[in-house]
Amino acid sequence: MASKERVLRVLKQEDLDAIVAIDEAASKQSRRDYYERKIAGILNRKTNINCSIVCEVEGKVVGFVMGYVFFGEFGISDATATIDTLGVHPDFRNYGVASEMLDQFMMNMKAAGVKKVYTLVNWDDFALEKFFSRQKFVPSKRINLEFELP
Repeated sequence: MASKERVLRVLKQEDLDAIVAIDEAASKQSRRDYYERKIAGILNRKTNINCSIVCEVEGKVVGFVMGYVFFGEFGISDATATIDTLGVHPDFRNYGVASEMLDQFMMNMKAAGVKKVYTLVNWDDFALEKFFSRQKFVPSKRINLEFELP
């Protein structure tokens, strides 16, 4: 895998099936409806840029990073971005695909004028936390609050 050329590009509608398959391989469940809504939201946002990217190897999507750019939400005056979904096909893990996609995402965000990129990680997802830590993510000064409805 290491010698095969990787192509990073902006996410397109045609990537849906590959993204669903990658996620299903990891989560052991189909979340097609979620990804249909998510991709539609990314591609139909008139006031935002499509910052979500995929990685192809030999024309096949093997990874993806989905996120949004925000301009002023939550009272934050600077442009910010979030990464809310990241996936790499199991056959392509541990080859730097996620790191390469994240590097490209960060370059794109810098070019868009973004000052900070946020993501959420479950407190007990040690592998994902370790990955983001290696990418120089640190705990935010913001507190993520939740309220469980009865």
